[in-house]
Amino acid sequence: MKRIVTMQDVSCVGKCSLTVALPVISAMGVECGVIPTAVLSTHTMFRGFTFHDLTGEINPIMDHWKKEGFAFDGVYTGYLGSFEQLGLAKALFREFGEGKLVVVDPCMADNGKLYPGFTQEFADEMRSVCAMADVIVPNLTEASFLLREPYRTEYDEAYVRETLQKLCALGCRKAVLTGISLEKGKLGAYALDSATGEYFQTYKTEQPAKFHGTGDLWASTFFAALVLGKSFLQALDIACDYTTETIRVTLADPEHVDYGVEFEKTIPYLLGLL
Repeated sequence: MKRIVTMQDVSCVGKCSLTVALPVISAMGVECGVIPTAVLSTHTMFRGFTFHDLTGEINPIMDHWKKEGFAFDGVYTGYLGSFEQLGLAKALFREFGEGKLVVVDPCMADNGKLYPGFTQEFADEMRSVCAMADVIVPNLTEASFLLREPYRTEYDEAYVRETLQKLCALGCRKAVLTGISLEKGKLGAYALDSATGEYFQTYKTEQPAKFHGTGDLWASTFFAALVLGKSFLQALDIACDYTTETIRVTLADPEHVDYGVEFEKTIPYLLGLL
């Protein structure tokens, strides 16, 4: 069985970060080790959430793993909440990601704005984390902060390709831009393999709503598909397909909540895609 480790926070209610990554990656037939960076009562869409930082536990966890001789087939990082955690992510890559698949989702911004608590200086430091990755998967907002360029709501394919080239120049081999739309009613991902110069793209029918946590759902699915040996384009397509279907199924439920998607219902669909 393939074994991976993912480093990100736990939102006890909210269907994002580890509460998405762990069940989805496990359902795909990959053992999922975790390094929780913090525990929150809910994700940050809610007011008054509790927060407990677990930064101090990360080095002891890795030290114990080294003593036990654990090894992983891949490492995936999601939301990292401080400069110190960025440094610990790089330590994780050095200790357990050498020669393995390393995927970084630089979760820090969307819709043209950084998430609360983040700064341009944090985005600058995130560049060094991305440089150690095999694949990075930012959205357009995150890409703009990584590259220190203005965020654009209107763009064409030439702009997307140029942005991907600049992202790969940070040091990663492959870059994926998520949430790309070059045709009305279609939404997907556009990627570049800098080693071969090959571009990849896949699109699905855009759904009439956005939900918190769908980026984590996408990245977890994409990462596990790659670990399982799917081709780069297959992994992109599976992640886009599963995320789109999950949003569609969620919207079809008249009792759905607005804080996350009903990915539990669509896991059988995901397994069918595999």
